[in-house]
Amino acid sequence: MCGICCSVSFSVEHFSKDLEEDLLYSLNRRGPDSGKQVLKSDVNYQCLFSGHVLHLRGVLTAQPVEDERGNVFLWNGEVFSGIKFEAEENDTQIMFNYLSSCMNESDILSLFSEVQGPWSFIYYQASTHYLWFGRDFFGRRSLLWQFSNLGKSFCLSSVGTQKSTVANQWQEVPASGIFRIDLKSTAISGCVILKLYPWKCFPKENVLDECVNSLSRISADLPAFVSVIPNEAKLYLEKPVVPLNMMLPQASLETHCRYSSSIPPTRETLQIFLTDGHMKKVVQQFIDILSLAVKRRVLYLHRDENLVPNEVSKICTRKANVAVLFSGGIDSMVIATLADRHIPLDEPIDLLNVAFMSEAKISPANFNKKRSKQNNCKIPSEEFSNNVAADSPDDNIPDRVTGRAGLKELQAINPSRIWNFVEINVSLEELQKLRRTQICHLIQPLDTVLDDSIGCAVWFASRGIGWLVTQDEVKSYQSRAKVILTGIGADEQLAGYSRHRICFQTLGLEGLNKEIAMELGRISFRNLGRDDRVIADHGKEARFPFLDENVVSFLNSLPVWEKANLTLPRGIGEKLILRLAAVELGLTASALLPKRAMQFGSRIAKMEKNNEKASDKCGRLQTIFSENLSFKKEIKS
Repeated sequence: MCGICCSVSFSVEHFSKDLEEDLLYSLNRRGPDSGKQVLKSDVNYQCLFSGHVLHLRGVLTAQPVEDERGNVFLWNGEVFSGIKFEAEENDTQIMFNYLSSCMNESDILSLFSEVQGPWSFIYYQASTHYLWFGRDFFGRRSLLWQFSNLGKSFCLSSVGTQKSTVANQWQEVPASGIFRIDLKSTAISGCVILKLYPWKCFPKENVLDECVNSLSRISADLPAFVSVIPNEAKLYLEKPVVPLNMMLPQASLETHCRYSSSIPPTRETLQIFLTDGHMKKVVQQFIDILSLAVKRRVLYLHRDENLVPNEVSKICTRKANVAVLFSGGIDSMVIATLADRHIPLDEPIDLLNVAFMSEAKISPANFNKKRSKQNNCKIPSEEFSNNVAADSPDDNIPDRVTGRAGLKELQAINPSRIWNFVEINVSLEELQKLRRTQICHLIQPLDTVLDDSIGCAVWFASRGIGWLVTQDEVKSYQSRAKVILTGIGADEQLAGYSRHRICFQTLGLEGLNKEIAMELGRISFRNLGRDDRVIADHGKEARFPFLDENVVSFLNSLPVWEKANLTLPRGIGEKLILRLAAVELGLTASALLPKRAMQFGSRIAKMEKNNEKASDKCGRLQTIFSENLSFKKEIKS
């Protein structure tokens, strides 16, 4: 994970040797382990490259990297498969070596077509004056662009700033393919022309139409002086996943599946499905593929001595390298169970469980439990003093209830593992202050009530500052895990949302297939850029096992009724294949939990205005506050 940025100027009066302090601050938060800048000047333009590295695997490689020919590379990604590499190697250097050996644009496209894993990149070819950039097919890594001064400058960055105006708004680079700009030509002509190399679509005869549609969507959001055109050679990137199986059953779904919609949502009911030999085989294949995806995301890490200095207590001596955004729901439970298979047994796993509470509930409680006076892990700042232990066993927060129940299931599956269930409690005062000073610009350019709720909830959860409540004591705790696993992608592919059930009831399986295709197609701009910016703000990396290319291809290959059966009740029908996998993995009650949106499960949706719709523009994200920079200076000092 890195913070990458390239600021380009086409006129001398806009040349600069440094980035805005606000932008540099945000990039440093993403990549706290190394920071470096490279300046490339031509008679017609100047490029300032800034790289900020979060060290996760291999040898720490400072960015930007530059070769003897003057090419410059910024990489924010992880290579999990697709091209040859060793587990201990640093993928930034691997990718740059491959790029440096590319002879033409076709070679570059072939390389990025083969890479499996999340990425965004910026690559400067000195000899041609070309600047290449883009995001992976799902858009799992954020990249924004900003065009200003009527085309005299533009900027690419992993994250924006709170200083942007309507005229100079940051926007997400679409995950539509790879873009290329001829810097020399742009400087001379004064016209900003972006050439797009799109992802190849299926079927092949629709490639041109889809490209035209993609260009229209992109251009609609850009200033008038910026044009996006297809590349002259009509070259494309190969999609990294197989097309969605749109097959429909010959008979009705009820007849095909041989089950009644009145069957009870019990574990025994799920086990009946597993008596079908074909279904059991499909479920086991799914487990194997998802398990490998999790393995790649938890083992490709730089692991040190794994000891937290100056700590003696057992619960604090071992450092967790991996955390899970954890509600106790089916998605996070399966991810945690599979992570347990692959993470060394002596290494804890942090389960990050966030809840938004009133001031009364968040006040310190009188626990009649033994407390350690000398071994408590310290919270790093008085800024977070309101983040205190919960007052009652359940607090009426749904995700806290299911989270604690899920913890017991995981402890039963592997009692030898230290499961750090981190209770993260957020007050209204803290939510409002940190949204204003730290979170607001990370959610932007998204701006709805839903974006605000999910963005803030994920930010506080991934920050990992909370409490460990054990039988003996309550300890303040801060998760230091650099990798955070999240279950995003499961609902989109497995008909987990209530709108999928409505769609099925009105339009049948054909409509449901189209809805699932639409969900996956829009996930790049609907969810992933926002979540990447929010989680990376803590110097941590989000990893998405359900969006592993092999997992998506496997699920895409199945007919829809093997993934979900919405003739069945909630708690069984949606995400059916995942529930069956959970049963096979030994999970119990969590396998039957119906979908509950994070904004309701964490209770953030109840904290402020209750009469808002999720799709409304959120006024709390619109205001830019003048004290932001002074607050950040205060935090630094």
